Amino acid sequence: MDLPRVLGVDACKKGWVGIAVSDDGGLTAYHAPEIDELVAIAEVDGKVDMVGVGMPIGLADAGRRQADVLARKAAGPQWHSVVIVPVREALESKDLAAAREANLRLAGEGFTPQAFSLRTRILQVDRWVREARVRVVEVRPEVSFAALAGGHLRSRKSSWSGAHHRRELLARAGIMLPNELGDPGLNANVDDMLDAGIAAWTARRAARGEARVLPDPPETFSDGLSCAVWI
Repeated sequence: MDLPRVLGVDACKKGWVGIAVSDDGGLTAYHAPEIDELVAIAEVDGKVDMVGVGMPIGLADAGRRQADVLARKAAGPQWHSVVIVPVREALESKDLAAAREANLRLAGEGFTPQAFSLRTRILQVDRWVREARVRVVEVRPEVSFAALAGGHLRSRKSSWSGAHHRRELLARAGIMLPNELGDPGLNANVDDMLDAGIAAWTARRAARGEARVLPDPPETFSDGLSCAVWI
C-alpha cells in the first residue's frame, strides 16, 4: 500500500514553492510560477493525498472571516503575521481605491497594504481550488508553528533565532529541510521554505485526521468554499 504523501505550499517572490513529504521520511522541494503547475509537477513524482496552502480559501461577502479572527488569537505574539483578508468584492475590485471603498462598505474597515499585495495570489488560489483534484486546506504558518511548539513563539521568523527554531521544530516532526534544496532553494526566501514545510506538517495532520480547524465548524460564504484555518 502506498504511503500518504502531502504537499505544503507557500507563495514566494518568483511564484510558488512546495515541500512534499511522505510517512517514510522522503522530502522533495518544488518551485513553479503558478500554483496549479507546482502541484502538477509534484504529482509527477507520486500521488499527492493532501495539499496545505498558506493562502486564504473562502472569501467573505461582508465582515471579517472568523478564521482570521481566531487565527490571530491563536498566533499570540506573532498575531501580525495573520492577515485579515478583505471581502471578496474588494479583492476583485479594479483598483486600490475601489477596493478600499468596498471593504469599508461591506466590512466597516480598511485593510493593510500587505493584505492587498496578496490579492493576485489569493484570487489565483480561489480559482485553482475549485478545480483541484486533490483535497486542499488553508494553513496560517505561525498558527501551525505555535501548535507544533506547544506554545506561542516569541521570535520572529525573519530573525536568526526564529528561523533556526522553526527549522528545528520541523526536524523534530520528521520534516528535515536540507541545506541544499536546488532550484526551489534558489528562488525562495528562508521564510517561504519554512512556511511550505509547516504547511506540509499541517497537511499531514489533516490527512491523518489529527488536525483541528478554526472555526469549527468552518464558515461558508456565497462562494460555497469551506472557510477555516487548519492546524
